[in-house]
This record gives sequence, C-alpha cells and structure tokens, in this order.
Amino acid sequence: MSLLVKDPDSRTDYRVDWGAAYLGANLVSASQWQVIPAEPDGLTVLASGHDGLSALVTIAGGRSGASYALTNRVTLTNGEIDERSITVRVEHR
Repeated sequence: MSLLVKDPDSRTDYRVDWGAAYLGANLVSASQWQVIPAEPDGLTVLASGHDGLSALVTIAGGRSGASYALTNRVTLTNGEIDERSITVRVEHR
C-alpha cells in the first residue's frame, strides 16, 4: 500500500499503473474508485478514468489530520478483478 500526503485545500491527480509488468496481453476494461471512510467534508473523488493500462483519479478535500483508504478496483479484459489501495493522509502543508 502506498502513502500519499495532501493538503486539504489541494486537488490532486493520482495514477495506478496496472500495465507495469502485470497485465500481459490484458487491458483494464473498467475502473472504480472508493474512499473509506466516506464522511461529510472528507476526501472526495472528483473525476476518474482509465486508458487501458493505468487508472486515473482526481481527489480533493479531506479533514486535516485524517487518513483515508483510496481503493481502485479494476476489471480486466479477461474478466479478472483486482484492487489496489493507497493511504491518503491529509495535512496542512
């Protein structure tokens, strides 16, 4: 699990590279992002997508001092499903 530190007032783009020595002939066919815990004034997913090899997300907000699990769940062209999570720590910088 990776760690990302962001300011509560920043808008941050993040990418998970699924193609790096993992997919082989497969591609990402679907990608979903989830923030845990989901809470008022918490970390928010503003936009997301994928390009077949990487999953992309834009996040914003979050309470200073809080940590969130940002999880990417992908479906591959062969039907396999996998997840990767990132810990996002929110701190004033």
